[in-house]
Amino acid sequence: MAAEPGPEPGSTSFSSAVNGGKKLEECQTMIQRSLRTPMVKFLLKHLEQSGCGIGGRFIKAINCNRQIAGGYIRGEGILVCSNHMTMQDDVNQVVIHELIHAFDDCRAKNLDWANCAHHACSEIRAAHLSGDCHYKRELLRGFVKIRGHEQDCVRRRVMKSVICNPHCSEAAAKDAMEAVWDICYNDTQPFDRAP
Repeated sequence: MAAEPGPEPGSTSFSSAVNGGKKLEECQTMIQRSLRTPMVKFLLKHLEQSGCGIGGRFIKAINCNRQIAGGYIRGEGILVCSNHMTMQDDVNQVVIHELIHAFDDCRAKNLDWANCAHHACSEIRAAHLSGDCHYKRELLRGFVKIRGHEQDCVRRRVMKSVICNPHCSEAAAKDAMEAVWDICYNDTQPFDRAP
């Protein structure tokens, strides 16, 4: 999702929701729980250190019409699609993924979500660094591959998100992803900083 009307960069692809997901209040409680997890606390600390502290309403539960789990909107924050959440781990993953987008938006003052390469880079980082492509999650999604599953997963999830951006055709999304792959896949900030 993006601040400008139209594009929806930074939106996490729909994951494992069935039977309507959670009510808004339940999801908001789950978001509060996620704020106490080590990874979320780490990302929040680094957002603050980068000059982008967040307020209490930065992460909110909403009902979504599209088949996405959540999204980040510049200037508004993170949205978690309560009707697509089934368990705490779903919420944690969305919050982590979207906080990586928020961190990217904070540190790259010229990030343009309508630019396919910029969008692809943030999606590569979010899919790679958030744990979205952990072997266990891939197994649960029905993707079984012993070697190379993580990069295949990241590529698949990047394409799924970037082609939802109205400024990026499928060919443009693929070209953008390939053009920025090495630099963005190997960019592990803020995780590469010494404590």
